Amino acid sequence: MKVIDTKIPDVKIIEPTVFGDERGFFMETWNQKQFEDLVTGKPTNFVQDNHSKSKKGILRGLHYQTKNIQGKLVRVVSGEVFDVAVDIRRNSPTFGQWVGEYLSAENKRQLWVPEGFAHGFYVTSDDAEFVYKCTDYYNPSAEQSILWCDKDIEIHWPLFDSQPFLSAKDIAALHMCEQDLL
Repeated sequence: MKVIDTKIPDVKIIEPTVFGDERGFFMETWNQKQFEDLVTGKPTNFVQDNHSKSKKGILRGLHYQTKNIQGKLVRVVSGEVFDVAVDIRRNSPTFGQWVGEYLSAENKRQLWVPEGFAHGFYVTSDDAEFVYKCTDYYNPSAEQSILWCDKDIEIHWPLFDSQPFLSAKDIAALHMCEQDLL
């Protein structure tokens, strides 16, 4: 496993070691000891795995929870997404900054989105299957959404159209300055 730093020190790109030949490939997608030693530097327990499928042009996020705050280890098993993590920790030196990475079935990269970050992704392929491990359980009563196009954050989404496909929840999202942040 190779761990790559991003402009926000707590967010990491993880490239698994892939063994491949004409038959296909093998890779280890999760190793508790390596993850703790190389990524978080502390005990990290995952309690829930999620899997979603989305079509091209769909944007999901920017989501976070005010209770049951989740860290997420995310990857794509089919297709490609532009994945984004936004630091919403008020006392952080990188508060309000974001990291964006292309994750795909082809590059097999994973992104560690630690607790205290809003998260979202935009589908750049015809469709994409997105899987992620969470450090706490989903709590719909504590879920919040930050507006994907918040001018205070200025995420440079690689949009195909000026307006992505959004859920009703994401259409109604508030600006970061209107949120109850962590």
